Amino acid sequence: MTPISRAATMRAAVRAEYGPPECLEVREVPRPDPGPGELLVRVRAAAVNPLDWYVVNGLPLIARASMGMRRPKQLLAGVDLAGVVQAVGSGVTQHQVGDEVFGGGTGVLADYALAKEGDVAPKPRSLSFEEAAAGPLAGVTALQALRDRGRLQTGQAVLINGASGGVGLFAVQIAKHLGAEVTGVCSAGNAELVRSMGADQVVDYAAEDFTRAGRRYDLILDNVGNHPLSALRRTLMDRGTLLSNSGGGGGRWFGPFGRIVKVKAAAPFVRQQLIFFLARVNRADLGQLGEMADAGALKVAIEGTYRLEETAAAVRRVGAGHVRGKLVVTVADR
Repeated sequence: MTPISRAATMRAAVRAEYGPPECLEVREVPRPDPGPGELLVRVRAAAVNPLDWYVVNGLPLIARASMGMRRPKQLLAGVDLAGVVQAVGSGVTQHQVGDEVFGGGTGVLADYALAKEGDVAPKPRSLSFEEAAAGPLAGVTALQALRDRGRLQTGQAVLINGASGGVGLFAVQIAKHLGAEVTGVCSAGNAELVRSMGADQVVDYAAEDFTRAGRRYDLILDNVGNHPLSALRRTLMDRGTLLSNSGGGGGRWFGPFGRIVKVKAAAPFVRQQLIFFLARVNRADLGQLGEMADAGALKVAIEGTYRLEETAAAVRRVGAGHVRGKLVVTVADR
């Protein structure tokens, strides 16, 4: 184990209460020590995800049972990072001080963050720290959805609703890598980007409702949740698969989890596979994403980069929706 002085401090985006993104402010806080199986990572860049907007706001309210009822248990924000290993805890065997890594951590919108050894992997050589930080949660979500839950096969037709977002752009590329015929749904302004990532067809959601177009798909990855379950089902093959990665209609209490109830209630009574899933970042899947990136099969789109002091603005932007790719906070440039 590499010792770290307990007197050391760091900058971090901190919130003491639930509330709008403005409740986040950058403060000096104690720098943590890595425990058994943990790494202390000098954060070079961190992504901002829709998850962060929900967590900062303390939504949906049902989730406060684990996040903290009146105040957040975890004061620091962020989960996606890329950086350099600063220290290692006991039992760590896969990484050493100086390694460049990317993956999932705790409170990563800070100068330093803790990560479990099994939640990070070597940073892809072909990607910058900002590009690598954009990949973990969104990339692993797309990979696990299509490969594991959807069991996507060569030649199948897949539709990706929300194809220009973080998960969507990774999903377009991974689906093509798996040999599928890909249709992406996005705005007209993002159509060229989605095509450049490999989509065979692009549907402008403002001009056409894909659930009424008459075409059916083997698999639908729904990253938006803006269509009724019945409409999505009629767009699937008789034994097709719907992967629901989002959903509305649950209000402040249930938020995206409102769709979980509907999917689980309908699933036992239909021949189609209706699946709501949550991804789990892990070393093996991060490694596969890294290999794809280094082979030129996976690109990263970043709408904008922010400084650590601008974290609140980044969280506000992601909460507004329709982000083109990912948002990244550059924490350290050297």
